[in-house]
Amino acid sequence: MLTTLFDKSFLQSISIDESVWFDKHYLPVVCPVFCAETLADLALTPKDPAFAEREVTKIADKFPQMSGYPCTSHFTRIVGDLLGEAAPMRGRVPIPGGRHVKSGERRGVVFDESPKALAFIRWQGAEFLALERLYASDFRRALVPLDLKAQRDILHSFGIDHKIVRSLADAKAFASDIATGKDKAFERLRIAVTLFNVPAHLHETILRRWTETGRPPLSEFAPYAAYAMSVELFFHLALANPNLISTERPSNRMDIAYLFYLPLSQVFVSSDKLHRKCAPLFLREDQKFVRGIDLKADLARINAHYLTLPESERERGVMAFAHLPPKNGNFLTAQIYDRYGERWREGSNEVELDDDARKAIAEDILSLTESKETIPVPNDPDNPIFHMRTLARSVHKRKGSWWQLPKDYPETPPG
Repeated sequence: MLTTLFDKSFLQSISIDESVWFDKHYLPVVCPVFCAETLADLALTPKDPAFAEREVTKIADKFPQMSGYPCTSHFTRIVGDLLGEAAPMRGRVPIPGGRHVKSGERRGVVFDESPKALAFIRWQGAEFLALERLYASDFRRALVPLDLKAQRDILHSFGIDHKIVRSLADAKAFASDIATGKDKAFERLRIAVTLFNVPAHLHETILRRWTETGRPPLSEFAPYAAYAMSVELFFHLALANPNLISTERPSNRMDIAYLFYLPLSQVFVSSDKLHRKCAPLFLREDQKFVRGIDLKADLARINAHYLTLPESERERGVMAFAHLPPKNGNFLTAQIYDRYGERWREGSNEVELDDDARKAIAEDILSLTESKETIPVPNDPDNPIFHMRTLARSVHKRKGSWWQLPKDYPETPPG
């Protein structure tokens, strides 16, 4: 499946049935910006809290369950990158946490269900914590005083205006030059540390590592931090030209923040106009931007396609009968798979297992998940000595019109 960054506008636009197929045929990247925006809707209408709760619940009902990955914040990744923790830059999702455990001779990494995923489960039942309501109000208030016009005026005072930044491409080029230039390496490192307000107690450690590694350019020393710096500077530079990014919408600041998470994905799907204009400037050649309206239409067609299956087949659950997108019918999702999938049309990589094999795998997963015998974290996270990585999930047996799990699957595991 394809790692796919999505924004709130896209998830809001699709139906529950369509969300099943987005979850099944893509690997949604659940970034903190999406979570914060969704939670902020609790404070959308202070005089009608019930309406706000219903809006959040509607989004939560479409939250990915089968394959979504909540990822770490860009700030955490920036700081980690500066400190020497490798930050994936090619479509891999860094999942926070993870227990390294051992059960017999088998070793593995167990990721318990994330607090974000558990929160969305609660929100589906309109259960909201008081702390979440407070956070939502603070988030909404924080958007209001963010004075984009003042930021634009500061740029103008330095002679940076529409005559200098004539297009978004200009803003991107200037930002990239500052972030990835090879000269004045220390100055560029200092800009990154200051721009992202890296805690002062970490400055000495970062500087020591930079010195010990030969004082390389920021783009070599901390590639993700350099990328994030280019996004941040791009936004500020684009504000210098009122025709590029409006200063009338404080929420533009939050929309741009999605771009910090582009390196984690192969596909970015959004219904936002600002994303449509800006995201392509930051995409690698092996990434694709998809308009939300186009993918929504495709998911609706996929949904209609699967509804033609016999009821007996649908009752097996989507995990059983829809390993890959439909191969016939000129679906957009299939076209995207063609770009990234290696010979996926020749057949599924899924291997049919007999009952004994399924039972053995389930027992291995359970033994590692329940193991209390922890082991040291390896230097190489891809070390083949680790037999299994498991990610706990809460999957509704039925979602919308679809059985996600087999209809005859027990509601609760037998005791």
